[in-house]
Amino acid sequence: QVQLVESGGGLVQPGGSLRLSCAATGSIFSIYAMGWYRQAPGKQRELVAGITSGGNTNYADSVKGRFTISRDNAKNMVYLQMNSLKPEDTAVYYCNAVVRATMVGVGDYWGKGTQVTVSS
Repeated sequence: QVQLVESGGGLVQPGGSLRLSCAATGSIFSIYAMGWYRQAPGKQRELVAGITSGGNTNYADSVKGRFTISRDNAKNMVYLQMNSLKPEDTAVYYCNAVVRATMVGVGDYWGKGTQVTVSS
């Protein structure tokens, strides 16, 4: 079994910064792509940023230049540094990982989400 647990969300003023963390634990053999998604009220879940095991990254146009995704393969962690936050960044942020788990094979796993609220 694989679990993803996010942390670091909260309330921040416009222009502020937050750093989200996600820890992958369990019977992990290897982790392929990792990413952050978000879902605002009344909207579909959308990809915010992704990173491959080799460190290649991609970002939604709306966050390019403001958010940075990174990962620590030794710790099975992925991070999202969010700067210059805007009210429209308010959403629940979810961690996602494609994991090869021992005895189970490759699966797509999600965390439970962490709330980010940008408001004055």
